[in-house]
Amino acid sequence: MGDVAMTVPLIRALSEQFPELKITIVTRAFFAPFFLGINNVEVYTADLKGKHKGVLGLYKLSKELRALKFDTVADLHNVLRSKILKFFFIGKKVVQLDKGRAEKKALTSGIVFQQLKTTHQRYADVFATLDYKVDLKQPKFPAKIQLTSKLNAFVSNLKLKTIGIAPFAAHQSKMYPLDKMKEVIAELSENYNVILFGGGTTEVELLSKIEEKFDTVNSVAGKLSLDEELALISNLDVMLSMDSGNGHLAAMLGIKVITIWGVTHPFAGFAPFNQPEEFALIADRTQYPLIPTSIYGNKYPEDYENAAGSISVGNVVSKVKKVIEA
Repeated sequence: MGDVAMTVPLIRALSEQFPELKITIVTRAFFAPFFLGINNVEVYTADLKGKHKGVLGLYKLSKELRALKFDTVADLHNVLRSKILKFFFIGKKVVQLDKGRAEKKALTSGIVFQQLKTTHQRYADVFATLDYKVDLKQPKFPAKIQLTSKLNAFVSNLKLKTIGIAPFAAHQSKMYPLDKMKEVIAELSENYNVILFGGGTTEVELLSKIEEKFDTVNSVAGKLSLDEELALISNLDVMLSMDSGNGHLAAMLGIKVITIWGVTHPFAGFAPFNQPEEFALIADRTQYPLIPTSIYGNKYPEDYENAAGSISVGNVVSKVKKVIEA
């Protein structure tokens, strides 16, 4: 989800700067709401668990796409599926994303420690190769989505500013310890509305228990559709997220995003779009010198699992307050 969300600012800028283009996004149906409202953009859904499953399914997908009579293909994923599609698009110009695997390997192996090209710029490079040079320096974002009465119910006090908090990630090594996050929530809930984001049975149960303890804390986990969550996120004053998808969802909507990093690091290029460096709270590399241990947080030494916990509760709270009151 995060990877798809990261393409949105680029696609929006591409559409605005090259209005003569007709752009078709090929992605899962679940992600279609990400691209709503972008001019000259249509979504063609790939049913990767049904009729487009496997090599034969991808061949069917390629035939369906050829019927759209496209001129060029920008592969912003560069994985096995898109490589197979590329094979079926013989005769068409296809430019694939350069993931910078060698640079990232050097970063995670400790050979270098420096900022790599951002993923957003890597996406832009694909279109530059196609002679569409996209400028990401002055991005435009959609207006806040008007909240329905159902969604307004998640904002406890309309007089207070609202913070979104997404405390989970794909790997525990990328998460702030939940006991410390509860302290953060407790402090922030004294002066702000707090909306908790998550998904999956375990996350729904955990967030439900947290919201019960505070008057100005509400969880949306398991209660809203993706469209509704996006509408709510568009009305936040700030999002506090791990190195995970919710941070990218907020960033693509122009919301300020503070991120907490465990064994991963913004230098790999996956920081949310258009966010200042100081919005990233990094684990203590004096205590955990091997960070970043991997790009996705799936590989790390045994004693690095709670690296994000080296960031104090006070630092997290003060950063959120400083950003939300700026």
